[in-house]
Amino acid sequence: MRCPFCSNDNDKVIDSRVSKDGKSTRRKRMCNVCGNRFSTVETVVVLSPLIVKKDGRRESFDRQKILNGIIKACEKRPVPYYGIEEMVQSVERWIDEINLKEIKSEDIGKFVLNKLKSLDAISYIRFASVYLSFKDINELYENVSELIRKQS
Repeated sequence: MRCPFCSNDNDKVIDSRVSKDGKSTRRKRMCNVCGNRFSTVETVVVLSPLIVKKDGRRESFDRQKILNGIIKACEKRPVPYYGIEEMVQSVERWIDEINLKEIKSEDIGKFVLNKLKSLDAISYIRFASVYLSFKDINELYENVSELIRKQS
């Protein structure tokens, strides 16, 4: 590993710790040349499936896009960040479990909607209004009415 202070690649690992989810390792290192200490985080890189968009385009899975969409939907709502992070992790686990080379973006959207529905109804409606592209106010009203019926 290259030292961020002197750019030398002669260092030693002082301590290693595996994260709680077991997907990354944090290593404390010390440069053998300048003596400065620094930390690195190592994660396993798994080939992600391609996401098939509604218009047929294909792009790599991007965790950040899902995270940003959920954060936007939960903005100014009493949803803790760890709940959002857990939701994104559950999407990633689901994608790993189904083990496909291509996944439709609408399937990921449905999965997220399902999770949001049990987390926060307003966030669910916000996400649905973008994801489901309601044609008019009546379609939105029907969706909200159905949500109210299920909660009663």
